[in-house]
Amino acid sequence: MTSSAVDQPIRRGRVFAWGLWNWGADAYNIVILTFVFSVYIVSSYFVDPAIVAAYNNAGGASGSGPAIDAYNSAIAGLTAQLSWTFIIAGILMALVAPLVGRAADRGGHRKMWLGIYTGLMILSCATLFFVQGQPSFFWFGVIMLAVGGVFYELASVNYNAMLTQISTRKNIGRVSGFGWGMGYLGGIVLLILALVGFIFGDGPYWFGVTSDDGMNIRMIAVLVTIWCIIFTIPVLFSVEENRALAPGSRAGFIEAYRAIGRSIRDLFNNDRRTFNFLLASMIFRDGLAAVFTFGGILAATVFGFSKTEVILFAIGANVVAGIGVFLGGLFDDIIGPKRVIVVALSVISLVGLGLFFFHDGGQIVFWVGGLLLGFCVGPAQSASRSLMARLAPAGKEGEIFGLYAFTGRATVYIGTALFGLFVAISGATYWGILGIILVVLAGLIMLLPIKVDRINHEV
Repeated sequence: MTSSAVDQPIRRGRVFAWGLWNWGADAYNIVILTFVFSVYIVSSYFVDPAIVAAYNNAGGASGSGPAIDAYNSAIAGLTAQLSWTFIIAGILMALVAPLVGRAADRGGHRKMWLGIYTGLMILSCATLFFVQGQPSFFWFGVIMLAVGGVFYELASVNYNAMLTQISTRKNIGRVSGFGWGMGYLGGIVLLILALVGFIFGDGPYWFGVTSDDGMNIRMIAVLVTIWCIIFTIPVLFSVEENRALAPGSRAGFIEAYRAIGRSIRDLFNNDRRTFNFLLASMIFRDGLAAVFTFGGILAATVFGFSKTEVILFAIGANVVAGIGVFLGGLFDDIIGPKRVIVVALSVISLVGLGLFFFHDGGQIVFWVGGLLLGFCVGPAQSASRSLMARLAPAGKEGEIFGLYAFTGRATVYIGTALFGLFVAISGATYWGILGIILVVLAGLIMLLPIKVDRINHEV
């Protein structure tokens, strides 16, 4: 690990405040992008009412015939359109992320930019309240979902770079795991509030809200907005601003990218291990992101989960994910982050293949497989961040994590596009599972030859 993470005692209050950002901001990722709003945006609310009426008259989920096929095709079409929109957003984020990290390093404004991008994410979330459950609002909802996701990722560049400011060589794995765990635990609490307040039963819900035009789901966007505001603020007052590498210096857009190109070339020539890890992680992290992005959609459209059942599953998944990420953080510091990643990716691949081949086995298949996925995804992500922080050159954590975010999204067309492509070609959403697992397996194969097992407390 670099010298930027000193071996002096770390103040627990500062670590806790840093973890609270995950507790707050991850609500957008978990509640909005994965389990609630993304499921809402590809639901019958946004299908042609004539197709929905024919579907209901033909017996709904238990029926068969052309009307059922037309409805299922419409839902698959919405899902594919959502995935392609996320591809475009991911490409935009990938282009901007390295500039964000580099600017924060050089100017010493890492915390400031964390606050700005978090604020823009929160604003994007608030606009989702206006996405009425009608087909004409589909594209507005999808675009605002994607925009909020971009700002979440850009905020994460600066947040991840703070890891070396609030940890030491000996505890970086545990601190990284603590942050991920806080995100999962916060997600559990907010999902329970959403379930009890706005989903469970037929309504009216809290404050007299009904399900007309999706108002109960839109109110969850308001709940997430308030939640994020409250819990993302403490880190801005508790963690010091980073020291500027080049105070007062300015670089144009083109020159900044040239400098980033030189940094990549320097990694390739002088630090091939870091370069290779960036390549491998950009593949498997894209697969892990797709697991989260499409998990709720798969539960609802493939395994027949109702909105309430999706939330109940999400709560269970976050419980086991929180347990997994805390345990993963402990093993990260004991056996090294690479071993944690390899084991997690191996299990994810096997479980994903099981879900694909046994997709018609009913909800119990997804309950078992989905919970296993949740248990493994968090440790893989946390250990990947820990390993990246160990490899980052002193003072350039923001730039490295900008490249980390860039590489994580540079291949967004592979994970999300394979999901959308498999769904579009087959006409069946469950085929998207195979697209995701192919990406995870490719990243695992690329990771195996990289010799980083000895990186526990030093690089």
